[in-house]
Amino acid sequence: MRKKVTIVGAGNVGATVAHWIAAKELADIVLIDVIEGVPQGKGLDLLEAMPVEKRDVSIVGTNDYADTAGSDIVVITAGIARKPGMSRDDLLNTNFGIMCEVVGKVTAASPNAILIVVSNPLDAMAQTAFKKSGLPRERVIGMAGVLDSARFRTFIAEELKVSVENVTACVLGGHGDTMVPLSRYSTVAGIPITELIEPARLKALEQRTANGGGEIVKHLKTGSAYYAPSASTVEMVEAILKDKKKILPCAVYLQGEYGIDGLFVGVPCKLGAKGLEQVIEIKLTPEEQAALHKSAAAVKEICSVIGMA
Repeated sequence: MRKKVTIVGAGNVGATVAHWIAAKELADIVLIDVIEGVPQGKGLDLLEAMPVEKRDVSIVGTNDYADTAGSDIVVITAGIARKPGMSRDDLLNTNFGIMCEVVGKVTAASPNAILIVVSNPLDAMAQTAFKKSGLPRERVIGMAGVLDSARFRTFIAEELKVSVENVTACVLGGHGDTMVPLSRYSTVAGIPITELIEPARLKALEQRTANGGGEIVKHLKTGSAYYAPSASTVEMVEAILKDKKKILPCAVYLQGEYGIDGLFVGVPCKLGAKGLEQVIEIKLTPEEQAALHKSAAAVKEICSVIGMA
């Protein structure tokens, strides 16, 4: 029997998550959205691509949470994008309301599911999903670090003119401009990039990584990134469904690790069939530790606004 993945939100990110999952033949898919017709149309369109792709996957578009019952994983992309004139707090409060409603419905339909949160502001929305669901921390995971490290890897590969397959990168902290790209732990074919790229240039790449989402929004004018965020989400889905025990940077609820307690922050994690199976603690310099705690403080501030700190 195939696994079942529900994707909440049939916008660009959600629909592209469905596309990647179907293309990899990872699971049957339920695409759900509040807008009538959109998940049904996108789901049917993707289903009709399967004979061409030679993939046997069921794809259902729906507005009814009953169709999501028994999901192994629920990916939550629902939420609104920030509109002109909208304050950060307005956006936060609107998406907080959406997240509370979604979490209640998906956990009622699939009490054993693992939740992967993609909605923004990421860390605060993951914190909300965790607190409102009552699930153990192993089963609520935020997608941010995979995307941030993928951006860093892209820039490193371009800079050194090497294959992206040779590049690994480590990014910690909140999903935003306070994130902490760790060049010391980033490598090309095992060689630390600090040996290959001069400090000033490296600093510029780190800064570009931290502003990666904003750079794309600036180009697009309306809307935001979705190819890389959705591919990053599916890497997490695949690691869990295939019990890969893969080490990926994810936003998880820390309980004293890295000196942070009671907060979702991006750290290296081992993902497998149980969801979060281990938080990997690496040694940080005093400067790196201070940067991580500064990032955590920024996350806590956002969580405080919605009473989730």
